[in-house]
Amino acid sequence: MATAVAGMPARMIHGAIDCRILGSLAWTTLASTDLADASSWVRFGQIVSSVLGVFLIIGVGAFCRSRKWLSAEADFSLAKITANVLMPALFLDRILNDETLNSISTAWLPPVLGFGFTVVGMLTAWSAAKVLGRWISLVTDKQQRAFALCAGICNYGYIPLPLAQIFYPSAEVDLILHNVGVDMAMWSVGIAIISGGNGTKKVKAAPGLKSKLSRWVGMTLPALTSAPILAAAIAVAIRVLGWDTFVPNSLMKTIGILAAASIPMGLLLSGAIIIDFLKASQWTGATPLIFFSIGLRQLLLPVAMLGFAGLVLTQTDLKQVLLLQAAMPSAVFPVVLTRLYHGDTTTALRVVLSTSIAGLFLIPLWMSFGGWWLGV
Repeated sequence: MATAVAGMPARMIHGAIDCRILGSLAWTTLASTDLADASSWVRFGQIVSSVLGVFLIIGVGAFCRSRKWLSAEADFSLAKITANVLMPALFLDRILNDETLNSISTAWLPPVLGFGFTVVGMLTAWSAAKVLGRWISLVTDKQQRAFALCAGICNYGYIPLPLAQIFYPSAEVDLILHNVGVDMAMWSVGIAIISGGNGTKKVKAAPGLKSKLSRWVGMTLPALTSAPILAAAIAVAIRVLGWDTFVPNSLMKTIGILAAASIPMGLLLSGAIIIDFLKASQWTGATPLIFFSIGLRQLLLPVAMLGFAGLVLTQTDLKQVLLLQAAMPSAVFPVVLTRLYHGDTTTALRVVLSTSIAGLFLIPLWMSFGGWWLGV
């Protein structure tokens, strides 16, 4: 893992791993209307098949890494291309071609939900770690902070996006905007949580506080002004102002071709980096933490998200977005943040890998149950 990520800037790795939300798959499948009309067992089978397809592409990335076809040295350049070219192209393509996004009134709620649920997830995980930490191998402050960051943020990029394209294509733009809010939460509240674990309760002097604040701003500001987020903001502005009719067709075709490569590239890179994580992970005495991570990230938080979606939301697309997010395991990129801030990487790896493996089985179950509960 060290050779794969240690030398890579956080902003670049983030675009390759988890990030920035979305792309397109090169396979064809049933439309969402077909899914809605299918029987429960047929629907479940379709979900299982699609989830397995996503994980198989991740597996191809892991296989390429094991065969040295995708080297750790290539991660940096591929991550830069994904973060600065492919993902912005995807955002521009989806938002500029979305017929429902015509005003700010339809664009503000998804990022607010993304920010809110991510902050709630991190604070819930942190509180649970503080209360129950002694029984689940989370005894130090660094372990508790790493758990809060990793268990609190669901995978919001390369797994939910292809599933949205298959089952809920009309919700894809809302998912993109939702994930902008997730990004903001991770790079503000998330950084504040993980950077606070310095192992001492002593209050630092003013210069130390200023230095720490400068470091936080230095990490957060570039991420919040990254190419994908700027692309989303520019695309929304173009749509709201009605300038999308002035974009040449040749340019839109080029953007669409680049956008189509974003998800396959991201999944392959994710598989390569996950196999590095597996080689670096330690599992001795991890059983209590594994079950607790799955229980919080993939049982408690999904219930809260689906409950909110069913009882509060009225827009079908937003219900579908929260359904997809509720079904997800932990995000991968927080492991990199934990490493960058000298947190407890062992805890981070245990949380992310255990929930990711469990996700292969739990994602179809939550999508099936959530679809029935929300009527989508």
